[in-house]
Amino acid sequence: MNKYEIIKKIEDFAPPETAESWDASGWLVETAQTNISKIMLCLTPTQEIITQAKIQNCDMIISHHPMFCVPYEYQTPTIDMYCAHTNLDKAKGGTTDTIIKSLRLSKYQINCEHEFLRIIDIPEKISITDFSKKISKISPNARIINNKNVKNLGKIAFCAGSGSEFIKDAKDLGADCLVTGDLKFHTALDSEIVVYDICHFESEIIVLPVLKNLIGDKVEIIYADEKSPFAQI
Repeated sequence: MNKYEIIKKIEDFAPPETAESWDASGWLVETAQTNISKIMLCLTPTQEIITQAKIQNCDMIISHHPMFCVPYEYQTPTIDMYCAHTNLDKAKGGTTDTIIKSLRLSKYQINCEHEFLRIIDIPEKISITDFSKKISKISPNARIINNKNVKNLGKIAFCAGSGSEFIKDAKDLGADCLVTGDLKFHTALDSEIVVYDICHFESEIIVLPVLKNLIGDKVEIIYADEKSPFAQI
């Protein structure tokens, strides 16, 4: 399959111009080859992932995260590498929306789509206990911050990845809870709404099937063998 046709499918869904100015979304490594027969999907293109792709005879790696430091050997590239990062986070049906879908809430409606944030209304409020059970199914290591001892949730904000900077925005938009990752101690201490830290990896790895579905079945697609760097002791 032509690699530019593959990327067009992704960019039609998550336009690259919507990525943040600091972001390195797009082509990370571009070779002279055009036809792609096998793609590896991953969250983060580490050296280990690149080695996996080579062993699996992949022609291309498509990732969510950029590669902030290109290994020297890839100055003369042999595998095409492309990423869709903040543009995929913002896209309708993208990373953040995938979290909401994965929770399988029985009844909700999108209240607000604000840059990285999605806010949903739950007509019949859900208890903290029941919502926590749903969260634990997609992120077993999730943590909750509930400084106000809230019992029920009716308006919940979501931001995949590292979204603790949006706690105030979520509150100002009427949310009583934010689901995100990478929460720091003092940020948690100061939060006036409930916050679930579902971890960066867990909040974003679930978007890879979205990329697979976008690309279609005209090319072989495999997932990288990767896991969160954090583990319970």
